[in-house]
This record gives sequence, C-alpha cells and structure tokens, in this order.
Amino acid sequence: MTQDKFQRGRLKKKPAQAVIEFLTIPGLKWAVERLYQEFLDCNKAHVLMLAKRSIITREVCRAILQVNDEMAKMGKPTFEISPEKEEIYFNLESYLIDKVGIEIGGQQHTARSRNDLYTATWRLGIRKYYFQICKLVNELRKQILCIAEGTTDAVMAGHTHLQPSEPITFAHYLCAISSFLSRDFHRLKGAYETINECSLGGTSMGSTTFPIDREMTSELLGFDHPVLNSLDCVSTTDFMLEFMSALAIMNNNLCRFCNDLYVWNSPDFGYIELDDSVTCVSSIMPQKKNPLTLEGIKGKTGTINGDLMAGMSSARTMYYTFSMDFSEILGNVFNCIDESIAILSLMIATLKDIKVRKERMLHNAEGNYCTVTELANALVRHDGISFRAAHRIVAKVVGHMLDKGLKANEIDTVVINLYFQELFNRSTSMTEEDLQGALDPRKNSYSKKTLGGPAPEETMNQIAVLRGLLNEDIVVTESRENKVKEAKERLESLVQEAISA
Repeated sequence: MTQDKFQRGRLKKKPAQAVIEFLTIPGLKWAVERLYQEFLDCNKAHVLMLAKRSIITREVCRAILQVNDEMAKMGKPTFEISPEKEEIYFNLESYLIDKVGIEIGGQQHTARSRNDLYTATWRLGIRKYYFQICKLVNELRKQILCIAEGTTDAVMAGHTHLQPSEPITFAHYLCAISSFLSRDFHRLKGAYETINECSLGGTSMGSTTFPIDREMTSELLGFDHPVLNSLDCVSTTDFMLEFMSALAIMNNNLCRFCNDLYVWNSPDFGYIELDDSVTCVSSIMPQKKNPLTLEGIKGKTGTINGDLMAGMSSARTMYYTFSMDFSEILGNVFNCIDESIAILSLMIATLKDIKVRKERMLHNAEGNYCTVTELANALVRHDGISFRAAHRIVAKVVGHMLDKGLKANEIDTVVINLYFQELFNRSTSMTEEDLQGALDPRKNSYSKKTLGGPAPEETMNQIAVLRGLLNEDIVVTESRENKVKEAKERLESLVQEAISA
C-alpha cells in the first residue's frame, strides 16, 4: 500500500493543513523520538500472542515479525514518515503492508486498537525514563550522605525565619535533606506500581471477542500485570498524574535545598562555596561568581509545577474514555521527566566539588546569638528557675548586647546578673566558665545526643539508617529493572525463534 493509496476509513478528504502542521507533524516527531521502539515491542508481543492463541498462523506471525525486527534494527525509521498517514502507528503499519501485503500485514492489528496500543507504549516510555530518574535520585542521596560523613564537626547556626536559631552541624542539616529524598523515593516506588500495568487487550475500550491472552503480552513486555478493566485500560490518566506529582514534590523539596545553598553561598554568609564549574561570571562586574546551577534548578522547578497543573487541568475535563486530550498530558509528563533529569544532574554536579567553610560557620555561630537558648537552659539547671523566667532574663540580655553592638560570645555574668536582679531580685550561681560553656556552639551542638539531634555520634546513627534505606531502594530499583530487561530478552528470543522457525 503506497502513500497515495492510504485510506482514512470513511473519511473522503485528506487532513487539513492546520491539522497536519499543528497536530500531526508535532505528534509524529514526538512519537518517533520517544516511542518508536516501544511501538515495535508492543507489535512483537501482540503478534506472538496472536500466534500462540492460533488467532493468526505461525507463517503470518513470522512474516510480520521479520518486518518489525527489521524496523527495530534501524534504531530510528529510515523509511519515510508521512504526515498524510496521520499517526505513527499507521506509518509503521503502512511500511509493514508494503513489505508483506495487506492480507498478511493487515492481521497485525487483530484484536487491538490504537487506544490500548498507545496507552501501552506510553507506559513503556515512561518506565524507561523512570529507571533513569531513580538512579539519579539514589546517586544524589549517596553523594549527600558522603558529604554528611565529613561534616559532623561543621558547627553552624541553624535558622528559622532566616534568623539564627540554634547550633547544629552541616551534617545534621544534610541528614534532613537525605530524609526527604528517602520519602521522595518512596513516592516514586509507589508510582511505579501504577505505571507498570499493561493496557494491551483493552482494545478501543470494550475488550474483544477474540480469545487473546493478556497475561502473555503483559509478561513479555515486563509489566507486573494487565490493567483489570478494559475501559480503564484506555481511560486512566492517574498513572501519569501520580508520577508527575511525585516528581513535582521531589523537585520542590530540592528547590528548598537550593534556596538554602543559594543563601549560604552568598559572600555575606560564606558558609559554602560553589565550584567554578557550576557558576558563571558577570558581563560588567569582575567580582561576581554567580550560582548558575542553583538558579537553573529553581527555575526548572517552576516549569515542573506548571506541567503538573496543566496535566491536572486537561485530565479533569476528559470523559472517562480514550481521547486525544491524552497527548497534551503526555507532553506534560515527558517535560516533567526531562526537567527532573536536568535538575538531578545539575544538583549532583553542584555538590560534587562544593566547599564547606567550617571556620566561617563556627565564627558566625559564636557571635550571632544562636546559642542563647542553651544559655536559658543553663539558667534553669543552675538556678532552679522556670524556663519562662530564664527566657525573660536572656531576652533582656540579648537586647542589651545588641543595643551596644556586642556579640553573643561577649556576654558575661555581670550582664546576666543585671537583669536577674532587675526581674527576680537575685543573681545567677553560674561561673564565667559555666556561662562560656553554654555559649560555645560546639559544646551546645555536640551535647544534643537525643534521637535526631546534631551530636556527631547521633548524626552518624542517622547516616547509617539513611544509608540502609538507600541500599534497600537501590536493590528495589535493580530488581525492577532486571525484571524488565529479562522480559525484553525473552521477547527478542521468541521473536528470533519465530522468525527462524
């Protein structure tokens, strides 16, 4: 069947130029770039199943598989992809029929619709990138934990409301980051379960009277199981929306991480310094070293959020059946995938040679009043007063010191007693040594040995737990990917067996 003889069913006219320009050509380009091999894999699995169920003969099966195998070995199609044939499937089928004739090639589409074929290829395409994202997430988690192991002594002021709060360590902070990435991976693991279901066999939406074996096609394509209901096979958008949601949450978390690094990288903080390879210069100001990757990540996160909302908006107006609205949602999904791969790769590159300025962190923590909560705690322990009373004393002390332009490590018992006497008509029993011990951010941080605290030994416990979770997730990813690879190997083995029979 040549191009000029291509039939459009009951339609008598060719597609309008606007349809070709704005729908057909972009759709074809997208399908060829993203899903060409996935279409062929679905064809192979479907045809093998038809032959096994004696719906087509083995001779027909062999002839069809020979052409599909030939197309697969091209990598990308070396034959013309014509927009007049509307969609990728008709182009592939047209090539097949040109090779073996309509009586043989026309049997490939028995007991199948574009609807269940397309949704199956989408799932395969998303799954392919899913593994790439999981590996990047786990690489980032490993990198963060390695940095944490080397910074358990990097004492710094933690912040709330971007104001100095209490002393922690950079490692303690990174354990919090690793914790959210562990939760993000948990969401990705859940999304896989809805992605990895096989929609082949749903046909247009109402199943088929042919005695097909949906379990067989599902297994050959590495899916966990077929979608239960034939209408649901071709109608559901939730596997795409769930994956986008998991990606959006993860990237929003990473954007918050970037915001912290963005502030701490500024010369006014100077807690960290980004490597030259992930920064850029100013065209006019020679002193500038701009945090290029961090700004890029923050911008891309907004794009992902937009794609999620666009996908949600498209899905909410669809009847629960197959519709070409799907193509817009699919574009949102793959854009989220591309941007997520970019964000994770940029994050890994940013952390690769990051410099942690431990001395600057400690110097700031000594003077910026992040230790005065512990000073209040010390008054409670030494003088037997309530915490609220101690809080009132220390608040007066801080106000006094700031008014005089003094730093926290310049507080002494004289100023403590000034306000202790004023408020409660008594003096502290703390010595100067006790006082300076309370104000020492290292002692302060290292003393917090409670579960979840920043003391080095407790931080190492957290790192051990987080590394254990990471190792479990690496095993899960490898197991799932190996199952898919084994299915692909079996599919290709059966194809070659059928061709050579």
